[in-house]
Amino acid sequence: MIVNNKLAAQFDPEMIKNKSVYLPESKGWYDFWSGKKFDGGQTIQVPAPIDIMPLFVKAGSIIPMGPFLQYATEKPADPIELRVYSGGNAEFTIYEDENDNYNYEKGAYATIPVNWDEAAKSLTIGERKGKFSGMIKNRKFNIVLVNENFGTGVEITSKPNQAIEYNGTLQVVKL
Repeated sequence: MIVNNKLAAQFDPEMIKNKSVYLPESKGWYDFWSGKKFDGGQTIQVPAPIDIMPLFVKAGSIIPMGPFLQYATEKPADPIELRVYSGGNAEFTIYEDENDNYNYEKGAYATIPVNWDEAAKSLTIGERKGKFSGMIKNRKFNIVLVNENFGTGVEITSKPNQAIEYNGTLQVVKL
């Protein structure tokens, strides 16, 4: 077994550029960087340059993405991009609090349930529960249905499938 990457590259440069990744049995996996969908229950070879770690998201997932922040209280976390990885039903709860104290222990926080219905191709953003000082009462959610070369990587998607204004009440979005 060769553990020194420089030495390994002398013998097999592909060893540094590609990695074997096992994808467990499931309804599928999406490459976070490309949006390409793979079947579960197999080992695949994926590019792994030094600046990109192989990362896969299970089909039937919701991943929230916010604006880039240097620290928690730099600016409001708005808008939020909700990336939907179709292939199965999914649920997620957005949790928010004041970011800089222990008031959440006294109930000063809010949650928003988010559900994806695969059969109906609909995303339900539920009623907000709770409140706290400084909470964003009206926010924007950008909904992105991830597919190959759309809604990928760490950059926010410039043209989401749908954008909605959310005021804390239940909303259903058909995609």
